[in-house]
Amino acid sequence: MYAVEINGTLLELETDPELFSPNAPDRGTLAMLAETEISPSDRVLDLGCGCGIVGIYAAKLCGAENVVMCDISEKAVSAAQKNAERNGVGGVKICLSDGFGGFSESGFGLILSNPPYHADFSVPKRFIEEGYRRLALGGRMVMVTKRLEWYKNKLTSVFGGCRVRERDGYFVFIAEKRGSPPKKQKNKGGLSKKLAKKRQRL
Repeated sequence: MYAVEINGTLLELETDPELFSPNAPDRGTLAMLAETEISPSDRVLDLGCGCGIVGIYAAKLCGAENVVMCDISEKAVSAAQKNAERNGVGGVKICLSDGFGGFSESGFGLILSNPPYHADFSVPKRFIEEGYRRLALGGRMVMVTKRLEWYKNKLTSVFGGCRVRERDGYFVFIAEKRGSPPKKQKNKGGLSKKLAKKRQRL
């Protein structure tokens, strides 16, 4: 167990040796929370919650009823449930879920995630693409990693742009859902726009 103060909010968290960052709060997670504004009206998803630090912190600010937490690990879900009770936000919804597969909620104003960036990009790819669909218009996806280019390019391709902030050796990405995702225009037969217009005139 460890205690951590985040922007004036004190949390006590029990962890497990098999969970991510079991002995202290992850610096990347703290960097993400330092760069994220959570308002009382936000509806928040903690995507890949681990022991629950992000979702529990969010619940302290916007109410347990406005927060959903999920993780693929049964030990993580168990730890998050105990920690939510310990920190007075036991009403948080916590799901055992591989990404978005285990729950149907959508319309989030904020999705926060510290994805497993040491593996391949298949997991964050799913997180970003489905996260876009689960956000409300004007909602934000915030991710933290130590890798820059792939995340910046992927978030930009799905959201139409993103902001990047560097903090404590990590990159914090903030992308806002502003409308339909950009679509690549395709012409019949794979023709360039110039050739397609020429064919139309014939």
